[in-house]
Amino acid sequence: IIMCTGVRFADAAGNLYFGRNLDWCESYGEGVVITPRGASIPTQFLGSLSPEHACVGMGIVVGGVPCYFDCANEAGLAIAGLNFPGYAQFAEAPEKGAVNVAAYEFPLWVAASFSTVAEVRKALKDVVIVAKAPSEGYGVAQLHWLVGDGKESIVIECQADGMHVYDDGLDVLTNQPPFLWHTENVRNYMHIETAHPEPVAWTRDTLRAFGSGAGMIGFPGGYDPASRFVRAAFLNAHYPAEEGEAANVTRLFRTLEGASMCKGGAQMADGRFEYTMFSDGYSAATKTYYWCTYDEPARQSVCLDDYDLNGDELIRVAA
Repeated sequence: IIMCTGVRFADAAGNLYFGRNLDWCESYGEGVVITPRGASIPTQFLGSLSPEHACVGMGIVVGGVPCYFDCANEAGLAIAGLNFPGYAQFAEAPEKGAVNVAAYEFPLWVAASFSTVAEVRKALKDVVIVAKAPSEGYGVAQLHWLVGDGKESIVIECQADGMHVYDDGLDVLTNQPPFLWHTENVRNYMHIETAHPEPVAWTRDTLRAFGSGAGMIGFPGGYDPASRFVRAAFLNAHYPAEEGEAANVTRLFRTLEGASMCKGGAQMADGRFEYTMFSDGYSAATKTYYWCTYDEPARQSVCLDDYDLNGDELIRVAA
């Protein structure tokens, strides 16, 4: 079961920083792909999609369509799909009168079409996400999505009772159970503190903490979605504010690292271990997309401003 963690925050100037971990055990041949404004992308139900905004993200290209795992646009809006097995349920067929979007098209449709979370939230009232694969040989991924801009984020979940759109005041997302369960569970950790505990008196003795971090005893350390959600939410909320691109990118990747997985911890039924295959993130301040992999932790980057964003061909930057 593919696991993932997503995080969003903004700097003092309101610039979005948005990133994710992808936790699995084998590659799909994914790479960094730029979709320029001049591209004409075939879709299942909407004809050809002509992007309002150029996009960059991690994904695969199938039949000329960038199937993004996550992507961001030049306007400062980003989206990531995270695994949601056992709960995700999409429409089996398009619905008359609706804006029908195939599940694999959804990240591109969002990033190519809108500038803000508010615009996405409004548009979703007319949207039906359809359980359609990009081609034969591919399945329909069971996902939910985190969408963020410089002001806020939302979570989008499609289940048996329809689409749900939630404001995400914690600005993080992991996997199953549904988002509202995680927002309840995180209340179990309100006692966690970053501050060093003061000495306390018990009977005739004075107790002193062993060292820094003592206020975080009980902080969940597992690789399960609930533990990763709490860790990401706590670290995202308590990381000190930074100034400048380098410091904020470091903040993003260090926060993601706090919810990452290494080999030897999460073993699947076939004996293989899940691990954080890659982490990536986007800075709206510089329109730069960053990524690193398990075997090559040094971050690489690509800036949208370095490319012809009015072109009509997809740009495959790196595999």
